[in-house]
Amino acid sequence: MDIRRTSYMKYGLSFFALFLVACQLGCGGPRGNPGDLIQNAKGRSATCAGEKNRPSSFVGSAGCRECHARFHELWATSYHGLAMQPFTQRLAREKLTPLDEEIRIHENYYRVDLVGGLSTDGTARLLERGPDGEKKYEIQHALGGKNVYYFLTSSDRGRLQVLPLAYDVRRRQWYDTTASAVRHFSNRSDEAVDWHERDWTFNVSCYHCHVSQLSTNYDAKKNCYNTIWGEPGINCETCHGSAKEHIRVCREAAATGTTPSDLKLTVVAQNRGFSSQQVNTTCAPCHAKMVPISKKFQPGDRYFDHFDLVGFEHPDFYPDGRDLGENYTYTLWRMNPCAKSGKLDCLHCHTSSGRYRHKDNPNQSCMPCHSERVANVVAHSHHAADSPGSRCIACHMPMTEFARMRRSDHSMLPPTPAATIQHQSPNACNLCHKDQDAAWSDRFVRQWHQDDYQMPVLHRAGLVDAARKQDWSRLGDMLDYLKSKDREEITAASLVKLLAHYPQAKHEGKKAHPVILECLQNDPSPLVRAAAAGVMGDNLDRSSFAALLGAIGDDYRLVRIRAAAALANIPAEIVPVAARSNLDQAVAEFEEAMQVRPDDSASHHNLGNFHMGRRQFSKAVEAFERSSLLDPRSIQPLVNASLAHSALGKNQKAEAVLRHALVIEPDNAAANFNLGLLLGELNRKEEAEKALRNAIKADPKLSAAAFNLGVILAAEKPDESIRWCKKAVTLSPNNAKYVFTLAFYQDKTGSKRAAIKTLLDAVNRRAVDVAVYALLGSIYQKHNENNKAAQTYLRAATDTKLTPDQRRRFHTMARFLKSD
Repeated sequence: MDIRRTSYMKYGLSFFALFLVACQLGCGGPRGNPGDLIQNAKGRSATCAGEKNRPSSFVGSAGCRECHARFHELWATSYHGLAMQPFTQRLAREKLTPLDEEIRIHENYYRVDLVGGLSTDGTARLLERGPDGEKKYEIQHALGGKNVYYFLTSSDRGRLQVLPLAYDVRRRQWYDTTASAVRHFSNRSDEAVDWHERDWTFNVSCYHCHVSQLSTNYDAKKNCYNTIWGEPGINCETCHGSAKEHIRVCREAAATGTTPSDLKLTVVAQNRGFSSQQVNTTCAPCHAKMVPISKKFQPGDRYFDHFDLVGFEHPDFYPDGRDLGENYTYTLWRMNPCAKSGKLDCLHCHTSSGRYRHKDNPNQSCMPCHSERVANVVAHSHHAADSPGSRCIACHMPMTEFARMRRSDHSMLPPTPAATIQHQSPNACNLCHKDQDAAWSDRFVRQWHQDDYQMPVLHRAGLVDAARKQDWSRLGDMLDYLKSKDREEITAASLVKLLAHYPQAKHEGKKAHPVILECLQNDPSPLVRAAAAGVMGDNLDRSSFAALLGAIGDDYRLVRIRAAAALANIPAEIVPVAARSNLDQAVAEFEEAMQVRPDDSASHHNLGNFHMGRRQFSKAVEAFERSSLLDPRSIQPLVNASLAHSALGKNQKAEAVLRHALVIEPDNAAANFNLGLLLGELNRKEEAEKALRNAIKADPKLSAAAFNLGVILAAEKPDESIRWCKKAVTLSPNNAKYVFTLAFYQDKTGSKRAAIKTLLDAVNRRAVDVAVYALLGSIYQKHNENNKAAQTYLRAATDTKLTPDQRRRFHTMARFLKSD
């Protein structure tokens, strides 16, 4: 029996290439030179791309100041205007305090020299002292300022790097930047990333939401940048489009004393032609935990034509949706009943420059829709008038903190202390009443509200929590929820994605398949349809194939590219002629989406997976190697690169890649497993055995490793071989190949009864294929139990899992035995 090499690391596409949580919008500090062209010249290396200029169609904020002086003044000191600014001595003097003591990070000690006392030019520097001596890093730019200031310095290959010390504005305190971003998950490890890593590279993670008219100018061949931008901060033209033509027509109209009929400008407002959804999607790209799939977004465009959105499948959310890590705003905003009604947009509460409109009277934000409750705030809130608890936002937009950043919950859902009891998520009551527990708050909530509004939240959270924990005993409830008419969009998409990630649910495939198929074909949300398309690729049959052919013509780009990825394994000749044009377009859109961030490791890995599915192995190798170059710590691209090399017949390269992966992470289960399979194919059995044992040691639940170890040991150690094959069946009881192999070896070693029991157990739980039926029947025949063999073949002849031809053959075999 041969060993067939398969990938432990699933080919399924992972779209969680998220923007770094560290870089946030903020305000504070004087603005430097609005409208000037600022560029990252100091970090440019000799190998970087050539000079690039800002597109001439953009005039910068200075071009708006002539006619809009008051707006310019408000913008220049706003959160948007100061999203990034050059570091100046004035900023240091007015907004920062000196660092009195060094801060230790691992083996190094850091301090900040704000006034340049150790230099002759007055440049502020961060000073590092450690085993490698002393180093100095010039502080060139500051990000944020509302909650935190992050600081940037030039690094090699044109990179701007976030420095390891940041400044907490409210506490007036310096702190370790990367340590603050550790989530402290209860069920998984999360470690601070070293500040030199790409995760903290401004060019990679932060740029689009902190500067305007950006050109990253990433050179993939040289792996370097020549990043430039029009001006720091988010300027007028980011949301309104180029002002060049606007200025021209306005000046021409002013000369004649008229008003232009066409302002040649995008006006982001409901009363000027935008819907509330268009206003919201204009703000969403910078205020979402998202994945870009297009470079073509313009204000007012539909969000899911240009971005994917991360939901509760990600552990940065508590199961009920409250924030654990940094999730920005848009995911929870899409749960907001007021936003979903179409009556609320971002500009109702915020100015276009990001200021809060109703700071002095926050309850005004809920007018006019909730005038009765605002007028009777004491009765509604059960708190005294003018107390913090009488503010609508205190209960409906509680503020939490992560990485020193405070953010309000924009779902605007009421407090759910019962979810705190079950899932440890924050609730508004106990954020104020810190001296009480959630049970205390829950008693009051239930006294005040007879309708138990918490129950739907708890139900949704329980389903998400179960799916995360792979508790498939609640699969029926999950599917019922997906079928319900009042399902919530974010929860539904999250559940579908979680089902896709856990193959343990596949034994319930017949139960889940029609529900997910219905989501793909008829759910009104493109986010849910896209999630369903991703699931369909794992288990293609006639119905899902037909549905995916429909999805590649979906109205939304996100759905189309998910469907294209799901169809990657389908040979082109199988696709109906009428659908090939749509498929070609969807494939092109998918490949374009994977190039939106050419410096992102996950994008290249996803592209490599796609090429693997289409059997374009040389392209797959190229993509995986690029992914590994961008993230040298990641093992998965190396493992899949080895598979691509092997498919090309380059086993030496495949082995070398896996050996390299094991230098990085010696106990990696995937690398050891695939090395074991490769060595087994090369008949290097002792080495293969060692690698497979290492794989099982690293992941005791890896049934494929147990199975293949059993196969390798069959000739020399039959008893141990059977033990490992039993383990494989125990771990994956519905894998017919494992069942067949165990029974084959049991019968071969003379354990007839054990072999028959193994096969009958599989038949009774329907973990069968044609080989299982054939082996069971042959064992009966070998021991002259022809009646039992005939019964086995007749049972196979009625099994609809088998093809009609297979069933006919079993029926013929049964008749032959009966005739004897």
